[in-house]
Amino acid sequence: MRARYGVPLTLTAVGAAGLAYAAGFEVRSFRLRRVTVPVLPRGMRPLRVLQVSDIHMVSGQRKKQRWLQSLAGLRPDFVINTGDNLSDTEGVPETLDALGPLMEFPGAYVFGSNDYYGPKLRNPARYLLERAQGRHGLNGNAPAVGVVHNPWEELRDAFDAAGWVGLSNSRGRLKLEGIEIALTGLDDPHIKRDRYAEVAGGPESGADLSLAVVHAPYLRSLDAFTADGYPLILAGHTHGGQLCIPFYGALVTNCDIDTDRVKGLSTHTAAGHTSYLHVSAGCGTNRYTPVRFACPPEATLLTLTARD
Repeated sequence: MRARYGVPLTLTAVGAAGLAYAAGFEVRSFRLRRVTVPVLPRGMRPLRVLQVSDIHMVSGQRKKQRWLQSLAGLRPDFVINTGDNLSDTEGVPETLDALGPLMEFPGAYVFGSNDYYGPKLRNPARYLLERAQGRHGLNGNAPAVGVVHNPWEELRDAFDAAGWVGLSNSRGRLKLEGIEIALTGLDDPHIKRDRYAEVAGGPESGADLSLAVVHAPYLRSLDAFTADGYPLILAGHTHGGQLCIPFYGALVTNCDIDTDRVKGLSTHTAAGHTSYLHVSAGCGTNRYTPVRFACPPEATLLTLTARD
């Protein structure tokens, strides 16, 4: 009797404990990642950039709101929001309340698919199948139909009113006490809203630093930014893999980037140029899969320093 039932019962208990940890603890175990990136001209003072991503706000997530509010205590030079703020059609007020203290700082933003559309209940195993088939987002999949439309216009209007620069297939600048940051952004490649031809041309002359921003780090976007000579690209979308295997890492990225670069700082090379790439694992999840394992929710404070 013991030999017959002991192992299945043990595996069931371990699985239940892992799920309880992933859904009850880690998904609310917010962390701050700190990264140093040498991309500034020589002689320029360091800049502190706070990147927030993939908040996926659902009404009632008070701990997440308080944690996001507390990030204002870092006193960044500016904030970059790389999208997917919503996972609830009623989540705009709480998202703005959570980001309110950060909106006192200069900032810029792009949107992700979940800002535009509400999430659908999906079998998580489909991500593994789509990876095996080379299918990601709407890139080769059928167009989304019957989706819920989120009130993203309210989010945009509030960000714009706070002085944050919208970068969906557009360029913008931030002025910081005598320093000019040129920013180039794309709308979300995951749903084929990116239009690189509208922003092509590379870093702007006259700016002290040029940065590239996109929600989902699809290779076509990374290739274009890198080939144009941007020193640093900021992205989100991947959730760091969300459900990872300890000592191994992520199984999926939900786009065509490799799992080795699913989160954190790395590099990307295209057309003889190399750019730094930072992918945020984000601080939220789809409301239908509120779990994280071996991949805590995060924001990142990037300290930009002078090049070697």
